Amino acid sequence: MLRNYVIIGSLNMLAAVGLGAFGAHILKSTLTASQIATYETAVQYHMVHAFGILLVALLAGSLPSSSRKVLWSARLLWIGIILFSGSLYILSVSGLKMLGAITPIGGVAFLAGWLMLALAAVRKS
Repeated sequence: MLRNYVIIGSLNMLAAVGLGAFGAHILKSTLTASQIATYETAVQYHMVHAFGILLVALLAGSLPSSSRKVLWSARLLWIGIILFSGSLYILSVSGLKMLGAITPIGGVAFLAGWLMLALAAVRKS
């Protein structure tokens, strides 16, 4: 099951790099400085948490007694990417301010994902 998160993490890294390049080369001339800053935040968090998913998947083998927590860690990081980075991507290019209400939910998912990984490690030791 966690092997799938190696795929998910890798594809999210691919997407983050592609979206970062798209923003730097295509959007930079059409968006305002504030919109670019929002877009760059989305890319940064996307990439860090995609790497986090890969890390969780790689650590899964060393935390077998806590596999549910490890699995939820990966799931929550992925949900965070979708909600946090996804809402910021759309907000930056569309200007839909109501999407700003979704962003903190993604941030909470990131926090919960990292907490679940910490709890899995504590349980192991």
